[in-house]
Amino acid sequence: MDRREFLKHAGRGAVAAGAALAAEAVAAAPGKARAMTAIVYDPVFKKHRTTPLHPERPARCDAIVGRLAQVDFAARLKTVAPRAADKQHLLACHTADYLAQVRADVAAKRPSMSTGDTAICADSLHVALQAAGGACRAVDEVVAGRAANAFCVLRPPGHHATRARGMGFCVFNNAAIAARYAQRKHKLGKVLIADWDVHHGNGTQDIFYEDPSVFYFSTHQSPWYPGTGRADETGAGKGLGTTLNCPLPAGSGRKQIVGAFRDKLVPAAARFRPELVVLSAGFDSRRGDPLGGFLLDDDDFGELTRLMLEVAKASGSGRVVSVLEGGYALDGLASAVEAHCRTLASQRA
Repeated sequence: MDRREFLKHAGRGAVAAGAALAAEAVAAAPGKARAMTAIVYDPVFKKHRTTPLHPERPARCDAIVGRLAQVDFAARLKTVAPRAADKQHLLACHTADYLAQVRADVAAKRPSMSTGDTAICADSLHVALQAAGGACRAVDEVVAGRAANAFCVLRPPGHHATRARGMGFCVFNNAAIAARYAQRKHKLGKVLIADWDVHHGNGTQDIFYEDPSVFYFSTHQSPWYPGTGRADETGAGKGLGTTLNCPLPAGSGRKQIVGAFRDKLVPAAARFRPELVVLSAGFDSRRGDPLGGFLLDDDDFGELTRLMLEVAKASGSGRVVSVLEGGYALDGLASAVEAHCRTLASQRA
């Protein structure tokens, strides 16, 4: 498939077209290929419909897959289809009452969830199940060695969803579900979740606040939505010390954010030694995003990704699964994701 044919698929399964191109490139250059980066995506994620002016809209998927259809490293990407999350995997992070509430809200044709500021439609439960299951599918690919790492182009996002409340555009906490799935399905021990979204992942913190087996790290704008993530929120009970928050003022950029990852997370991770690194990859921390005031550039996302690959390698596993969270300026989202995936795809087996 030449590149012109590849680009024709950008509007419908661009990443799948990239996988076909990748297979041909690998066959043409045996011995030179790196292990693939799995891109978990399906057009089903566009069926979670919001109002046309809503920042968390289906066009986010189009922006990302359209860009990934054109990158010069497409030969190192492979598409992976999501699957619906099982109820047992949801219950590992959410309460049964909350699952029932999501189902009831969707069935009642509510425009938004009764628990918070998350727009929903008739297909939202189906799509949210695919999003959570897609993150789990990425874990399967990476743990089995079928991919060096993975990036999940999922909607709706997840890091604001607590055990019992959907909020902040989120229904199920995809990153948290992936982490717990890795522990229960694949018997991994410690998992690190690193979150560079401009908003604090209050849901992820809530789920693992007393759990010593999951380390949660977040850089986020403060004061800002949802108002959590103070530096003195460090975990509780057996989980004391496994939450590390770095709240930063609007206007923070590479020095502050990349610096926090390098100077605070890297040494903490060296002590924690995770068997899997999950990234809550929010690109609303990029310069120019309408919902944030951070000033990261595309190169900064590449550097953050490189640091996380090094953390995973230093711990002995090398496993990294990245899950899309925020990012609402479409051109900026696409270019930041390109930088992120370029760095992921540079990892060798």
